[in-house]
Amino acid sequence: MPFSPLDYRYGSEEFKSIWTEEGRHKRQLDVERALIWAHMKLGKVTEEDYKIIKSISIPEIVTSKRVKEIESETKHDIMALTKAMAEKAGDAGWCIHLGATSNDIVDTAVALQIKDSIEMLRDRLCGLIRVCANLANKHKDTVMLGRTHGQAAVPITFGLKVAVWTDELVRQLDRIDGAKSRICVGKFLGAVGTGAAQGEHARELQELILTHLGLGVPLVTTQVVGRDRYIEFMSWMCNVSSSCEKILQEIRNLQRTEIGEAGEGFDVKKQVGSSTMAHKRNPIMSENACGLARIVRSFMMPTWENALLWHERDLANSSSERFTLSHASTLLDDVLFKTSKVLTNLWVNKDRMMKNITSQRGLVMAEKAMLALVEKGVSREEAHEVLRAASMESISKSEELIDICSRNPLIATKLDANELSEVFEPHNHLGVSVELVDECVSKALEAIS
Repeated sequence: MPFSPLDYRYGSEEFKSIWTEEGRHKRQLDVERALIWAHMKLGKVTEEDYKIIKSISIPEIVTSKRVKEIESETKHDIMALTKAMAEKAGDAGWCIHLGATSNDIVDTAVALQIKDSIEMLRDRLCGLIRVCANLANKHKDTVMLGRTHGQAAVPITFGLKVAVWTDELVRQLDRIDGAKSRICVGKFLGAVGTGAAQGEHARELQELILTHLGLGVPLVTTQVVGRDRYIEFMSWMCNVSSSCEKILQEIRNLQRTEIGEAGEGFDVKKQVGSSTMAHKRNPIMSENACGLARIVRSFMMPTWENALLWHERDLANSSSERFTLSHASTLLDDVLFKTSKVLTNLWVNKDRMMKNITSQRGLVMAEKAMLALVEKGVSREEAHEVLRAASMESISKSEELIDICSRNPLIATKLDANELSEVFEPHNHLGVSVELVDECVSKALEAIS
């Protein structure tokens, strides 16, 4: 019966198939087959024997069920695999696992799982970048409150806010593209990394196997692939999960009842927000994905610990890695999917954004007014103090800042009514926002093209 929420609630079946028992089994067969192929290329195995190995090294013939039956007796997974292969290979079985140690197969198969995971995660990430870029472009002129410390600051555009997310995601894409060759690496130099069991052509054999499988070739290893590679992969996944949660947390905040500027789509005909509060429209998918992002990051600590093996290796990492790599990557795939879905179905209330600006009684334009005074010859320090005092008066009296400014002798002598009106127009204090959005969107679309 299903036990883990991954079995019945989270993650796509396509992605999970990489890390299932069958997915692991298939890739281990791929590695064993590549080993014999490489021996054939070096003249150690005949083409006829290789063809037999090739024909039987598929999950439909050497089944994971049979491997488990043998493992129940041998108590060793890779020996069970090679015995199951030998049963089907007949006389050609002599060359199965030739010169290899178990972890040559295990770690190289895991490298294939990681490689396939990265390719799917990269596709998800590119899809999210496209959604963000389009959203940023659509709202590059949509004016809203910028907020710092949870307080109203100065105007921003929603497009610029989304452009910040977009550019961060492009950096995540750059990171994985730069790291993939370091992460997706196998190994085939035997029990302690000397290559003694592979003979005089050990390095050539390893290179043939790994390049045939589309993996990187390490310079030196112990019995295992260096776990710094797994740390880099996990670190990237944690980093991306933080980017997604950053986006979704902002959406959740903007959807607060008292803010109401943007939020998750809601099926008003069918969806239920609460079993008792019939009016609720909760950002449930954003909350769900934020929770999963935290689980992804929780796998960073055991990944660091798994790098600390005794001498040329021990087995303390093995059981842990069956959880860390599979669960973190599957959950990140889910988080990326849900982030894209939230942004694709996002509602944006431009009127509420402007209403929230006007509710500040012009206070968010204090910076613009100060700069206007400086342009008129007032020192920055004096201009700041004048606007600070006027702002405190506006807050205490609940009066429009522009009205207080119009009565201030210094301001009134420097800015006439028309100039003051221009100063307090939010659209006039957006700087180079549109230019930044345009450049960001162009860069992002180029990165994923």
